[in-house]
Amino acid sequence: EVQLVESGGGLVQPGGSLRLSCAASGFTFSSYGMSWFRQAPGEEREGIAYINRDSSTTYAESVKGRFTISRDNARNTLYLQMNSLKPEDTAMYYCAASSRSWIPISWRLSPNTYRTWGQGTQVTVSS
Repeated sequence: EVQLVESGGGLVQPGGSLRLSCAASGFTFSSYGMSWFRQAPGEEREGIAYINRDSSTTYAESVKGRFTISRDNARNTLYLQMNSLKPEDTAMYYCAASSRSWIPISWRLSPNTYRTWGQGTQVTVSS
C-alpha cells in the first residue's frame, strides 16, 4: 500500500522553527519527485517546495530563503525545515509524491501533478 505519513507539526511562536517529516512506504521513494503543500482554512492548496530524484529543488516565493526541503532516500523520508516562521505560515501541511521521471518547472508546485498525498500535519504560528 502506497502511504505518506507527515509528522512534526505543532504550535510555534513567530520567528521560531519547525522540521516536518514525511515517511513514505509502498513505493520506490528514491525514484519519485516529492513536494510539500499547505492549505489554510478557506484557501486553495499551495505548493511550497519540490525536490526531484536528484535532489534539485524548487520553492515558492513565499517560503524561499526560509524553508528547506530535503530527502533521505535510505530512510524513505522527506523533510521540510521551516525557519523564521510567520503567522501567515499557519496551515495544514501535506507531502505529495509523483512518479513522473521529469516534471516541468511550471508543474512542480501544482497539486494536479500529484496523485499520492499524506493526511497532513497542522502548523500554527502564534504568540
